[in-house]
Amino acid sequence: MSSNELAENAVREENEHESTGASPGRRRLLIAGVVALLACFGLVGYGILDTDDQPKPHAVPKAEVTYEVTGTGTVDISYLARGETGAATVEHGVRLPWTKSVQMPLGKAPTVAITLDGKGGQASCTLAIHDKHVQRATAVGAFGRATCTGEAQVRKG
Repeated sequence: MSSNELAENAVREENEHESTGASPGRRRLLIAGVVALLACFGLVGYGILDTDDQPKPHAVPKAEVTYEVTGTGTVDISYLARGETGAATVEHGVRLPWTKSVQMPLGKAPTVAITLDGKGGQASCTLAIHDKHVQRATAVGAFGRATCTGEAQVRKG
C-alpha cells in the first residue's frame, strides 16, 4: 500500500471515529448527564411516593377527670391536665370553690394536690373519673396539705 492510501485510510478511520461520538471526553460527559438525570428523577419520585400515608400513632383512649376543691381559705392547686407530658399544672392563690375537668389518657394517674396558705383554713379535694367519685382528702390549718389520686381506666358498662 502506498503512503497516500495509508493516509486516506487513517483519515477515513478518524472521520468514522468522530462521527460515532466515541471521543472519551464526550462519552464521560454523556454518562455524567445521564447519571444526573437519573438522580433528579429519583428525587422527584421519592417526593411523590413519600406521602403522608405513613402509619399514624394510635390515638390513646382518654377518660374525663374532674377535680374539685371546696372549703375556706386560699390554696395552691397542683393537678395533672393532659397527662401526656407528665408535667403538673399549678395555680397559686386560688379562692375556693374551684373545679376543673380534663381529658386524661387511660393508664395515667390523675392527681390533684392542695396546699393552704399561711392563714390556714380547711379545704377538701375530690377526684371523679367518668363522673364516678374516686377519692376525697382534707387539708386543715396553716400550710395544710391534701392529695387525691386515682387511675383512669376504661369505662365499664
